[in-house]
Amino acid sequence: MALPASQLPFEIIREVRQRKWIALLVFVAVCLAVLATGFLWHYKYQSQVVIFVDDSNIIKPLMAGSAVTTTISDRASEAEQLLISRDLLSKVGKDTSIFGADADSLEGHALEQRLDGIRSGIRVVALGRSYFGIRYTAHDPEKAFLVAQKLGQLFIEESERRKKQESRSAYDFIDKQVKAYEQQLQQSEENLKDFLAQNTDGTESEADRKIAEIRGKIELAKLDLQEAQSERSALQQQLVGVRDTVTQGQTEDVFQTRINNLQQQLDNLRLKYKDSYPDIINLKQQIIELKKQHAAAIKDKSADQVTQGQEVINPLYQSIKSQLATAAAKIDSTKTRLNALNGMLDQEKVRMKRIQANKARYAELTRGMQVNKEIYDNLLRKRETARVSMRLDFDGQGLSYHIQESAQYPLAPVGPKFPYFAAAGLLLGLCAPFGLAAGLLRIDPRVRSREVIEDDLGVPVLTVIPEVRTPFEHRQDRRRTLIIGLIAMLVVAGYSAIALLHIMGVF
Repeated sequence: MALPASQLPFEIIREVRQRKWIALLVFVAVCLAVLATGFLWHYKYQSQVVIFVDDSNIIKPLMAGSAVTTTISDRASEAEQLLISRDLLSKVGKDTSIFGADADSLEGHALEQRLDGIRSGIRVVALGRSYFGIRYTAHDPEKAFLVAQKLGQLFIEESERRKKQESRSAYDFIDKQVKAYEQQLQQSEENLKDFLAQNTDGTESEADRKIAEIRGKIELAKLDLQEAQSERSALQQQLVGVRDTVTQGQTEDVFQTRINNLQQQLDNLRLKYKDSYPDIINLKQQIIELKKQHAAAIKDKSADQVTQGQEVINPLYQSIKSQLATAAAKIDSTKTRLNALNGMLDQEKVRMKRIQANKARYAELTRGMQVNKEIYDNLLRKRETARVSMRLDFDGQGLSYHIQESAQYPLAPVGPKFPYFAAAGLLLGLCAPFGLAAGLLRIDPRVRSREVIEDDLGVPVLTVIPEVRTPFEHRQDRRRTLIIGLIAMLVVAGYSAIALLHIMGVF
């Protein structure tokens, strides 16, 4: 059953004292196992090349806005991806100065294993804003040094090559796009030119102005037609009360009779209409004209002459008939003009529909040409920027890499060294018996404390009988303790001597 935490240390010590030989064996076994691990441990050696990223040279502020220098957002990560690429690793794996004279002839599975081994030893770490290190770890210090040195050289060469290739590819791509959009722009201009040549209906404003002009003429023609029709109606009414002939010798004044008739008609119209009505205006003019003729007749004394028994043509009747014929001719000509104007209006409406249809097509053509022109101008600027950027990369300006610190031959291994194993062996050997005893106490079902019975089972304990040993047993226990202590000291002394000799390089 589980012991209380307060009594666990005392029980652990008691268990170790009771099983001294087992504790000694565990101590010796753990010490020797850790020491053997230190002897057999494959130590690794590491060499590092420090790369300086130069992205702040004097060209950068001078060419700001005119060129785009190649940048890397996460240089360490991208450098590692470049270093573990197969092409670059193949150059390292087939280097005869590192792997022997037959390294360049290695192919197939053997080459893949070598490349995987090289890849697993590469690590790139950031060392600040402008520095990062290329580290290579191997079991052979000379190989670690040579491979790290080769990786640094190949990284610089490959970075420069890729930077130039990237700039060249960017320029070629933009130049290709510029030529493609130049052809599209020329085609758009040709399409617009052909469209304008085929559609000569004019603009929408011209058609609107023409339609408004024709509608104004139509309104005037309608007014003229109404006036002519009103004049004809008035003349027809006048003609009803006038005889075509008159008898000479009568004493009746013909002019006065006609004036009276017209005045009566004028009075009747004024009951219904205003003085601005066209018929009223015509009657007034006729009355004025008849009065003038009457006055002239009186002056010539023709109105007082009487001729008996002879029919003659009434001059007033002839005058009204002549005016009526003139009004009819005016009505016919006005209708003809009105029909012609309506036909012209219909033609202009059809023209307006064509202009509206052409307007949408024209807008589409101009919009496409404008978009192509904007893209073309933008690509032209980008092409010049790419040209300058390419020249910067080919001249070694912009972003560049330099070896700040070359690879150094590793004099000591990295990771846990043999002294750490030796010290850890003694420490783990001392702790192992006590840890083993603690584990056994956690799984031991026996009752070792009265508190367990009282607290867990609820059974009161009257007394506890202590362990009783005889004096002989005490003497035997002391002898065992002394012997075990001496053996442990000898083991520690031998352990320390072996570790010290190995550290000193004796074996």
